[in-house]
Formats: sequence, structure tokens, C-alpha cells
Amino acid sequence: MANLEYQPVRHNHKEFLERAAKRKGFQDAYDALSVEYAVAHQMLAARTKAGLTQEAVAAMMGTTKSAISRLESAGKHAPSLATLKKYAEAVGCRLEIKLVRQR
Repeated sequence: MANLEYQPVRHNHKEFLERAAKRKGFQDAYDALSVEYAVAHQMLAARTKAGLTQEAVAAMMGTTKSAISRLESAGKHAPSLATLKKYAEAVGCRLEIKLVRQR
């Protein structure tokens, strides 16, 4: 059986952004996916706080680790609301969505 104990992967997002920002077109592409990155960040934060691995969340949702990996990858997959609700429940959260008027 897979090891379901959470083991965080070290990642310095600030350093990543500083290095990536030097590449042509990066900032425009990053900005275009800002909502997707925000959702992915929320998902990873919730899973981390719950102390769960992708394997554990997948087992609770009745899916595979690779499917969870795709869900947590910004811009690579557009999950349905039903899938987001299942994910939220698996990590001990509830899903909230709101529309905010643009300025």
C-alpha cells in the first residue's frame, strides 16, 4: 500500500517567480492564469493543512493520484464544480465561490 503520510515538497515560490520573470512572455502568461493559480494555491493549502497526500485525497474521492495532481496544476485542467466540491470535502473544507464586481 502507498505511504499516505504527508511529506511536503520544498518550494520557494518567491524565488521561482523571480527566476521565471526573466523569461520573455512569462508575466503575461502568469497573469492570464491568475485565477487558476489562486484556486490551485487554495487547494494545496487545504490539503497541506489537512495533512493529506494526493494518494489519500484520491482514495477519498474514488479517483487516482494523477487525477489529483492534474486538479492541483493551474492551467492544465478545468475541474467541474462537482469535482471541486468532492475535493473540498475530502480535505475537510466546504467550497465557496463568489463573483466580485470589477472596478
